[in-house]
Amino acid sequence: MKESHCDIRIQVTTSYIDDQSEPDSDRYVFAYSITISNSGDVAAKLISRHWVITDANGKVQEVNGDGVVGEQPHLNPGEEFRYSSGAVLETPVGAMQGLYRMEADDGFGFDAQIAPFTLAVPGLLN
Repeated sequence: MKESHCDIRIQVTTSYIDDQSEPDSDRYVFAYSITISNSGDVAAKLISRHWVITDANGKVQEVNGDGVVGEQPHLNPGEEFRYSSGAVLETPVGAMQGLYRMEADDGFGFDAQIAPFTLAVPGLLN
């Protein structure tokens, strides 16, 4: 099988949404912004997503779906796509990780891994 020259990089920033959270009701709302960059030399399309969201109690939510925020962005070499979304946890700390299923223009399908990142109420973790 021929190897594709795809290099998809994923950067994540997170924030706690205080005014939508209700700690007394075990509701902690977080936003995350994702930047997906194509650093390779072959264009690729984001086909689907798979997220694993774990709270501090060990409760796991899995999210699967087509594309991201209703889109299946096609990234040419050097292009990037940004979007924001959110997660609601029952604890003030949690983690997310996952992958994007990608398909390069040369027909090569691959997974772009999203490294684990922490969701935490500010000041809780040092």
